[in-house]
Amino acid sequence: MRMSVATGQNAATQKVVAILGLYCRASVRSTAADRSAHFTRYNGGVSAATTSPVSSETSAHSRPYTLWQRFLLWLITWAGFLAIRVIGPTLKLAVSFEESGPAGIEMRPMILAFWHSCIFPATYVWRSLQIRVLSSDSFDGEWTGRIIRKFGFVKVRGSSSRGAVRALLGMRRELEQGWAVAFTIDGPRGPRFVAKPGPVLLARATGAPMVAFHIAVEKAWILNTWDRSMIPKPFSRALMRVSRQIVVPADTDDSQKEKFHGELQAALERVREFAEANVGRVGSAEFPVGKS
Repeated sequence: MRMSVATGQNAATQKVVAILGLYCRASVRSTAADRSAHFTRYNGGVSAATTSPVSSETSAHSRPYTLWQRFLLWLITWAGFLAIRVIGPTLKLAVSFEESGPAGIEMRPMILAFWHSCIFPATYVWRSLQIRVLSSDSFDGEWTGRIIRKFGFVKVRGSSSRGAVRALLGMRRELEQGWAVAFTIDGPRGPRFVAKPGPVLLARATGAPMVAFHIAVEKAWILNTWDRSMIPKPFSRALMRVSRQIVVPADTDDSQKEKFHGELQAALERVREFAEANVGRVGSAEFPVGKS
């Protein structure tokens, strides 16, 4: 169902009010020190945020906004950035990989898929890796893109509902240049926890493996949005589970494509269930906390 711009702005305003309220209550300090190592199978550290350059693909299709919309974009962007930058370093994070998973989160090229609800912690954990992220031309897509660029992501315009062909071509170019790409796989508007088929098409066209992940948070504020977005509470334990790599052969026909789509859906469900079941064990010998 299509939503009006006004409806999108109201939802965005509700989000920023929630984020600002949480930010004001979170009296924690952000570390200013950059770290050069990334999480691997052995739970090393993750690097701090840097601002990514904007490619011509991301800037060529800007749309005009009213003065009020521009103000909202500025407010939401900085509120979101500050909330992630303040809360992210306090998380007690562990990373767990399935057998045959990637060697580390810095591997590329690969096609990452995750649920929209964990976009807040994912933005912090995967920062500074120049990952290409599909983001729509909507008002929500604009402020989301502005926030993630501040954490070292590169926005590729498009969505699964509008501009899908352009979006997939843009993501294919990035993969062929050796970059990792990422999809909030049930976005931009759901249905929640239902995977879209775009990554399967890209994996078949490029040979890059698909990898699903989920980040469970022990304590979080849950927003009243379609995806039930979670904002971690400061100092909460978090567990990221990363799936095995799923390779789609180039000669896969349309009937076989559904099989790989089903594998991706199963992987997304599997890593979510594992992370949610084990997040309470973060800090144990099995799930050691890495540096952040």
